Amino acid sequence: MSKVAFLGLGAMGTRMAANLVRAGHTVTVWNRSPAATADLAALGAAVAPSPRAAAAGADLVVTMVADDTASRAVWLDEGTGALAGLDTGAIAIECGTVSPAWATQLAAAVTATGAGFLEAPVVGSLPQAQEGKLIILAGGDRDAFDRAQPALAPLAAVVRHVGPVGRGAAMKLAVNGLLGIQLAAWAEMMGFLARAGFDGAAALDILTTLPVASPAAAGYARMMQAGDFAVRFPVDLMAKDFRYGTQAADALKADTPVADATLAVLERAREAGHGAENVSALIRLYTGG
Repeated sequence: MSKVAFLGLGAMGTRMAANLVRAGHTVTVWNRSPAATADLAALGAAVAPSPRAAAAGADLVVTMVADDTASRAVWLDEGTGALAGLDTGAIAIECGTVSPAWATQLAAAVTATGAGFLEAPVVGSLPQAQEGKLIILAGGDRDAFDRAQPALAPLAAVVRHVGPVGRGAAMKLAVNGLLGIQLAAWAEMMGFLARAGFDGAAALDILTTLPVASPAAAGYARMMQAGDFAVRFPVDLMAKDFRYGTQAADALKADTPVADATLAVLERAREAGHGAENVSALIRLYTGG
């Protein structure tokens, strides 16, 4: 078993770190808000006062934070950053949904110390994180990918190597882009059908049985109909992912008009005060709720 440092204990990170402990790894955790470490300490994890302290002596250092800014602070802060605590033979693993540009910059900073680097963004939500059945889209060299398996196996049902650093981030942004585009469309069409006189539940009984309904979109559509806005994937984070995706596309001169339009819908939802709610709250733009 490996010594693993896990940095960032939000809803996803807490579940992922717990699976590493249950798998028998020696786990040290850190979180910006220390209260989030209590349950993991009770489970058997050690608690470190900083990312740097957590990383010291670890074979694998895993981060699960919200965005580029948080990742940069966790890894590169001059006084407390994990980079300064990395051993030469360690593997740094970034599991958050970050931009391809930042993943590439972070990889360069890590490998300059002699440590290895892997980006490993995850596909799935809280149930999959709880059960260790996420899908991981890993970018990095094959050696880092192979060496990271002890830390990734307890987290995921599937671990895919998608190419060099930057490809993992790009693929994850494409996944979230496809999801967000569908959800914006479903909210819009459900609003349209309501104005056309349809009962929402009856309309979904039809729509969700048709080939146009992906399982993920159908699930979120049912949340929309039920008024279930409890947070699994907040509008704020979806909008962040679309900003990263459209920025990456612009850098590549890739045309993304549908993603651009969806980002505008997400920003409209944020401006209406729904940013902290689940993405199912997009329906509120069309129902006045």
